[in-house]
Amino acid sequence: MSQHPDLSELDAFAAVARHRSFRKAADERGVSASALSHAMRALEARLGVRLLNRTTRSVTPTEAGHQLLATLAPTLQQVADALTQLTSLQDVPAGKLRLNVARPAARAVFAKVLGPFVARYPRIQLDLVTDDGLTDIVSGGFDAGVRFGESLAGDMIAVPVGPPQSFVTVAAPTYLAAKGIAQVPRDLLDHACIARRFPSGKLYAWEYQAEGQPIRLSVTGPLMLEDDALMIQAAKDGAGIAYVYEELARDDLRSGYLTELLAQWKAPPSRFFLYYPSRRHVPPALKALIEFIRADDWLT
Repeated sequence: MSQHPDLSELDAFAAVARHRSFRKAADERGVSASALSHAMRALEARLGVRLLNRTTRSVTPTEAGHQLLATLAPTLQQVADALTQLTSLQDVPAGKLRLNVARPAARAVFAKVLGPFVARYPRIQLDLVTDDGLTDIVSGGFDAGVRFGESLAGDMIAVPVGPPQSFVTVAAPTYLAAKGIAQVPRDLLDHACIARRFPSGKLYAWEYQAEGQPIRLSVTGPLMLEDDALMIQAAKDGAGIAYVYEELARDDLRSGYLTELLAQWKAPPSRFFLYYPSRRHVPPALKALIEFIRADDWLT
């Protein structure tokens, strides 16, 4: 009679099926992709059924794989919750904490959090993945994510992170001397603007406000970028006008490498939020991070 698979093998299968990638599942589990692929073939041979369809570009569950995953998912969650309850009895929070964080939030807020948090909780292993897409943190195996509030799903618990964040419109003095200064938002349509692109490919409409009414402007220019650091550098080099997080441009504004435009038209600031699914048992490591963020000790 064939030996039944153990829990670790089933959990490994669930990770591959969830990510639809051996590499991503292997990274999550701290093993090599080849070792994980070999383990899945051994599992299929033991069960006598194919669980995964493999091509050179993708991995997808078979019908049998979908059925097994649907049965396993709640059971594995129950096991995780039970282990969380046990871990919560520890005096010092410990364990791995996986976060999916928008890159601007990682640079503007979490760069200040990491050192103080790790110093206070040395037994927590913080795995922070920067990602500007609207990732499903549950299917991705993350404990929590960080995004702007307007990007959050309604069924998530959200905790504000850091101070309110504003966007600023900036350009190099050399660019402004050659091309002139935009006096009102619509003037940007006659300038070389450095467009902000979402991972989906959609371009972000720059936001302003006049007499309490929002203005959204679709701009064009020679560059389409998705990283604030690149936008700021391109603006400093005179490539055009950029629309970036004020926190990330502050040093260059102070030093004179960049000049702010349209300050009187600036849209109201927004907040980043740490969000996580509503669960009966919040992992101790995540609870420690939430309490740490709420205390604001890291801001001083």
